[in-house]
Amino acid sequence: MARIRTLAAAVVVALGATLLPQGVPEPAAAAIGGITWQDEFNAPAGTPVDQGRWRFDIGGGGWGNNERQYYTSSTANAVHDGQGNLVITARRENPANYQCHYGRCEYTSARLLTAATFTQAYGRFEARIKIPRGQGIWPAFWMLGNDMGSVGWPAAGEIDIMENVGKEPNTVYGTIHGPGYSGGAGITGSRTLARPLADDFHTYRVDWEPNSIVWYLDGVEYHRVDPSRLGGNRWVFDHPFFMILNVAVGGNWPGYPDATTQFPQQMLVDYVRVSAHVSDGGGTRLRGAHSGRCIDIPNANPVDGAGLQIWDCNDTAAQSWTFAADGTVRAMGKCMDPAWAGTANGTEVNLVTCNGNPAQRFTLTGAGDLVNLSANRCVDVREWNPNNGGRLHLWDCTGGANQKWSRA
Repeated sequence: MARIRTLAAAVVVALGATLLPQGVPEPAAAAIGGITWQDEFNAPAGTPVDQGRWRFDIGGGGWGNNERQYYTSSTANAVHDGQGNLVITARRENPANYQCHYGRCEYTSARLLTAATFTQAYGRFEARIKIPRGQGIWPAFWMLGNDMGSVGWPAAGEIDIMENVGKEPNTVYGTIHGPGYSGGAGITGSRTLARPLADDFHTYRVDWEPNSIVWYLDGVEYHRVDPSRLGGNRWVFDHPFFMILNVAVGGNWPGYPDATTQFPQQMLVDYVRVSAHVSDGGGTRLRGAHSGRCIDIPNANPVDGAGLQIWDCNDTAAQSWTFAADGTVRAMGKCMDPAWAGTANGTEVNLVTCNGNPAQRFTLTGAGDLVNLSANRCVDVREWNPNNGGRLHLWDCTGGANQKWSRA
């Protein structure tokens, strides 16, 4: 069920679906900015791939998974159709000059990547795709860390935005791989529709923030991961990644084409778009929507265990919060922290020495929810108290104004 990929090879695995538990409140969407990269594939029919945006992986070495295709740069395998789509075509053919690790290749296809043209850390990565179908057909839209050449796989990290295997025509998979959670231990989720995915175009996306990646099919979330899911292993999704589009034929996970598989098979890509992640920059006040007051360290005294409160907004260091790259929220040299790493409703939100515990990771979503990632609960003003001194705790995310925060 796993495949191994490096820059020419990596690993993907399909496990059972890992969905959000029933009844667990979901944080709101990520803070997403403007488009930073896109390809709309609007060139005339027969136009080759824009190599200012995409380059090709070429070869037939099995790609770490005993795949049967030879990837080419030919317009027979990747070309614009003149109707606003990129078409990646898998064909049954075995020309003598296409040698695979097991002998002469049986199929050709294409694998496009942006490693030499575009990388980005964080943001929204989305494509609208009509996938191919059939036993042994394996389309994918995915990403690898840009440090593959220096640290290798899985230390560079892998984010699989969309994968489908033809023997499961109605199911999309989303997965991450990293050190200690690769191959069969990859962290995956899935969503299954009533109709085969190949019947229609669908949008496949991830929203990626520091310490959070969320998968969507047609705008509906179906999988979410953060460092608390890694069992103490290292989170490696904190640096730029590049994108890959490909259609594989055969392999350890999908199996191989059989008498039912028809060729050629085509994947149509309407667009690929990347949007920025909105970062906070330097220190900022966090103003409550209900009270109009700001998150504050009492008496500007950064003692461990100080219970955070709301107070009239001011320009002191006690209200100057920084969202650090490790997912912590810091002021006066210390970190916002749920008391005793608690995850339950009512857990006090305190100030504590930064210690690397995943419990200290928070994210401020685009909808204004300040979410503790370990608890999957929101920073909330206790008892809707709008007055100076109102204390903070964790509570199920309800969308209420006493849980809404903005940078002020």
